[in-house]
Amino acid sequence: MTDVCIIGIGIHKFGRTPERSGMQQGAFAVRQALADCGLEWKDMQFAFGGSAAAGSADALVNELGLTGIQFVNVSNGCATGGSALLSAYTAIKSGEFDLGVAVGFDKHPRGAFNSDPRSRGLETWYGDTGLMLTTQFFGMKIQKYLDDYGLSRDTLGLVAQKAFRNGSKNPNAWRRDEVDMDTIMNSDMLAHPLTKFMFCSPSEGGAALILASEKTARRYTNRPIFLRAAALKTRHYGSFEVYSPYLALQRAPSPTVFASQAAFEMAGVGPEDMDVIQVQDTESGAEIMHMAENGFCKDGEQEKLLRDGATSIDGPMPMNTDGGCIANGEPIGASGLRQIYEVVLQLRGEAGERQVPNDPKTGYTHVYGAPGISACTVLQN
Repeated sequence: MTDVCIIGIGIHKFGRTPERSGMQQGAFAVRQALADCGLEWKDMQFAFGGSAAAGSADALVNELGLTGIQFVNVSNGCATGGSALLSAYTAIKSGEFDLGVAVGFDKHPRGAFNSDPRSRGLETWYGDTGLMLTTQFFGMKIQKYLDDYGLSRDTLGLVAQKAFRNGSKNPNAWRRDEVDMDTIMNSDMLAHPLTKFMFCSPSEGGAALILASEKTARRYTNRPIFLRAAALKTRHYGSFEVYSPYLALQRAPSPTVFASQAAFEMAGVGPEDMDVIQVQDTESGAEIMHMAENGFCKDGEQEKLLRDGATSIDGPMPMNTDGGCIANGEPIGASGLRQIYEVVLQLRGEAGERQVPNDPKTGYTHVYGAPGISACTVLQN
């Protein structure tokens, strides 16, 4: 089977853009990705795209051109972008297509996400009792995790502080100001032990990637980024995931554990080989748990790593170098592709003020969505 490359990347600034619809932000990102590799919309053989709140992604053809392209809508919660990428990867890896696009965008209203329990296969009582509030779930899960592994609450603040520091260096981030530890720790408590500065917010934005077979990629660029692995897994019985109406007596590993293992095996590398890393950080606790679930440390080691600066841009495992969801906000359709955009920039050496030193060669992304979906990738230049 053919190797799959990323040859073009595009992004629309995250945050709030009242003058553009979510669809227009997605189209902006696609046009930028096409310009990045010198191609046009009519050259695309297929597209996979997703949006949770800004319309059907296939309607992008009204913005980009009515070319008859095969365009498939993708929906997988916060893992929508990762799922669109996996679909595009598979389409080229199989040999069916040579050139296509993965795109995600969204424009969420202000306030917390509001999900219907029936859309998750649950009865209405689940929502009536407040269990659809993901903030509560995240708070309960990380509270237990901190206690189980002897981590202090400061660990949560250190993650958020890093996110805002990195976001201040990212011109496409929503939150561009650094936030000090005292402000983070003493801001409004939303769901103990998580304060408002430890959470991401629903936002707006778009991201797009142009993918090609290696043979086709060589016609358009002399610096393709190879997508060495793309894996997606759902939850097993016993994993403790959002929107679960039960808690099994015996815990099973999270879907992230299985997705990361599959990605590393597919690429023939390990966590120790990653030069730049993106993991889902819906809130500070998610990054802490995902550090271990993706194999970058053992449970309970996170606080020391954070205090030592291991996950900082100049550390040995730079993580969420663009500020992650905490600084960028989360437009559901775009988040997973934003991660890929950032890693490609880093592997090209084009990340500017937030560039990881020492010429990074290999990158990793992980996105997590309800109700327990994880998608992971490995990229190399």
